[in-house]
Amino acid sequence: MAEVVKKIKLQIPAGKATPAPPVGTVLGPAGINLQDFCTKYNDATRDKMGDVLPVEISVYEDRSFDFIIKTPPTSFLLKKYAKINKGSTKGAMETVATLTQSQIKEIAEIKLPDLNAYTVEEAIKIVAGTAKNMGIVVEGMGEVVKPAPVQEEQETVEEAKEEVVETTEEQQEETAE
Repeated sequence: MAEVVKKIKLQIPAGKATPAPPVGTVLGPAGINLQDFCTKYNDATRDKMGDVLPVEISVYEDRSFDFIIKTPPTSFLLKKYAKINKGSTKGAMETVATLTQSQIKEIAEIKLPDLNAYTVEEAIKIVAGTAKNMGIVVEGMGEVVKPAPVQEEQETVEEAKEEVVETTEEQQEETAE
């Protein structure tokens, strides 16, 4: 078999690959037959229509190619299950949706082959962490912690400064005596 010349990673909607950009602009310079790739990819992903699937394409020196289809990105699956268009702009500080532990487990089971985890429990922790950073709360798994208001923090700092000043004045009076 020919030697791998190039590896290309793309995220393409399932069953919707076309020779037009972005697929064509990335694969064209690699020298592979765009229509051939699109046909094979669309046939392989027809059952997952609507999902965005990462694909890793290995291009060989004779311009032939193989590709491996990965599971959808965790963020895509979380948005799909939560029925939202995008995650929080403020990360864990803002809640945009809530998912159940069973939904997180489903996502973890889908993602398990592509995650750096050996058990479903480890995968659940990874998926729950991603959900938290997207502002999605998982019922029964630690709620989002709201930061203390800035005003309260300032009052505490002012009180601490006053205590230091009082202590310093007392020490000066004691030394004066």
